[in-house]
Amino acid sequence: MNGHRVVTLNEFIIERQIDFPYAKGELSRLLSHIGIAAKIVSREVSKAGLVDILGEVGTTNVQGEDVKQLDVYADEVFIAALKASAECCGIASEENDEIITFDTELANDGKYVVTMDPLDGSSNIDVNVSIGTIFSIYRRISTIGHQAKMEDFLQEGAKQAAAGYIIYGSSTMLVYTTGRGVNGFTLDPSIGEFCLSHPDIQTPVSGNIYSINEGNYIKFPDGVKKYIKYCQENDKETNRPYSSRYIGSLVADYHRNMLKGGIFIYPKTASHLEGKLRLLYECNPMAFLAEQSGGRATEGGNQRIMDIKPTSLHQRVPLFVGSRKMVDKALEFVQEYDEGIL
Repeated sequence: MNGHRVVTLNEFIIERQIDFPYAKGELSRLLSHIGIAAKIVSREVSKAGLVDILGEVGTTNVQGEDVKQLDVYADEVFIAALKASAECCGIASEENDEIITFDTELANDGKYVVTMDPLDGSSNIDVNVSIGTIFSIYRRISTIGHQAKMEDFLQEGAKQAAAGYIIYGSSTMLVYTTGRGVNGFTLDPSIGEFCLSHPDIQTPVSGNIYSINEGNYIKFPDGVKKYIKYCQENDKETNRPYSSRYIGSLVADYHRNMLKGGIFIYPKTASHLEGKLRLLYECNPMAFLAEQSGGRATEGGNQRIMDIKPTSLHQRVPLFVGSRKMVDKALEFVQEYDEGIL
């Protein structure tokens, strides 16, 4: 032992409860339940490769259990955990067309709603590449004692009470913010606890990684094309060329860039004029984490992601997120070459 005290997720959450004078432990309980669901999903993700032995999706396995697609399974696990917390009155999930409300007396008294992408990058499961869960928590604005309403979910990202993600990679990590910095916890399977491993994460002001799906290059606006060329040029002073890294799992791409320094871009394209990522489930939580770790997130113009007023549950927006100087530079190109089209 190196003599350092191990701080578990639950201990950390309770220690930080003082940050929220208006809360009496409800947010803490909600975050703890998210941690429990993360452990359950992590266990299933780690054995996803056994699916061929245990039975195909849509069939019954040897234990007599229905085999579900992992993203559907993750959705159900998080919904069950959030319902059990009794602090959450409703959920919006990327997996469901409509909001889910829990019509019980306990749930209707809940002060929070949650938006989530239960399994981001799920197309990567089959090839054993990192995937994740993204979540966002808002204080409800509808009347307590009644079912949650759509207005509770269509709030600007600036009103998030907490946001974070779980990345299921070589280790499972839970990273979250409540607006007081960003902290990362790694799951120790030997004790079944998330332990504080990355306190007060700060994104480098600049970096040398750019993450974008270059297969869509011909569909990109001119400013984005010019920025990619800038990233590829030789320039010792600015440490270019940058490295291109794109996993295709937002959680994994964002996580790497947050720790190492980099920019992630999903711009509008000829085929997706609004962009492809969803404001409520992906862009707002990542923007909150970015700003809390010293980064920046915009929609490709001067509008901060977290200032966008959502108009629909599954609304899509372009996303430029990451190290502040890199986002600023990308926006210079967008503003110079794409003025008036954003």
